[in-house]
Amino acid sequence: MRRNQKFNLTLKRFMDRGPFLISYLLFLIFLISSCSAPQKPASVENDLIVVGFSQVGSESDWRNANTVSMVEAFSVENGYRLIFDDAQQKQEKQITAIRNFINQAVDYIVLAPITMEGWDTVLTEAKAAGIPVIIVDRMIDTDDPDLFTCWVGSDTRREGDIAVKWMEENLTGPLNIVHLQGNIGSSAQAGRTEGLEAGVQANPDWELVYQAPGDFVQAKGQELMEDILAKEIDFNVIYAENDNMAYGVIEALEAHDIVPGKDASIISFDAAHDALQLVLSGKINLDVECNPLHGPRVRSLIEQLERGETPEKFTYVDEVFFDATNLTEEIITSRGY
Repeated sequence: MRRNQKFNLTLKRFMDRGPFLISYLLFLIFLISSCSAPQKPASVENDLIVVGFSQVGSESDWRNANTVSMVEAFSVENGYRLIFDDAQQKQEKQITAIRNFINQAVDYIVLAPITMEGWDTVLTEAKAAGIPVIIVDRMIDTDDPDLFTCWVGSDTRREGDIAVKWMEENLTGPLNIVHLQGNIGSSAQAGRTEGLEAGVQANPDWELVYQAPGDFVQAKGQELMEDILAKEIDFNVIYAENDNMAYGVIEALEAHDIVPGKDASIISFDAAHDALQLVLSGKINLDVECNPLHGPRVRSLIEQLERGETPEKFTYVDEVFFDATNLTEEIITSRGY
């Protein structure tokens, strides 16, 4: 009690000295707080290379691994500020994102296009603003190749050809093939579809008994497989254009007591970690790699441009395939996705 009385008396004497001391005290508090919490120098922020990245979405394990790779590559620690936009599978959202990047005067635009068509107008705007555009993963279709600086990704037609060659060498006909396609109009879908359709034309005992888009989504793959089973379509091969649709296929088959990989051969693409485990267990017969770790590759291209160099217009990623003959647990654990 005596201590409180003393404190109150001291406070009263201080207050009686007028507003000058209060203003002085407030100034000291401001000065101390400013010194104790230094702000990041503006020069550090200005030294960062600003990259705007428009991503397709998060529809698959592949896509999520691709996003993580880009975010890690374009970190502040690496000298970048990344502006990330998830288009949620809508091209109009990507076009809006690119225009926002232009308005924010980013140093580089990186685009993973949902579809091949429809980019000329907005990329012309980026070109007029002097912003280099790097296309990643999927390809665009344009009559003016100067609308983008360079591209890095997979040769998806080659992936389809790899799958067809494996089928020719490992499966005996006749083959009744169920074909689950990705997003119609994307280069990944187009390349893998072209490969299969060329294989069907070249092999008279191959027949496409069902073909429909599953949008690279697991739930859609399962839904389409349930539709096939309900219609009692005769099939012995399922060609799914990515791993997530293959997961949905496997769930549907097992729910109907059909053994995946044995009662029906399953061909898939991406070679994600969980899918490779299914290859080891025999539920997926072939998985063709599509490597999503493009972050360091895109960063390397930007570093070349920063040095005033001209990178290759097209950079294709080296990729392999996995089946029961060449896959081990050690290989799976050593991979980055």
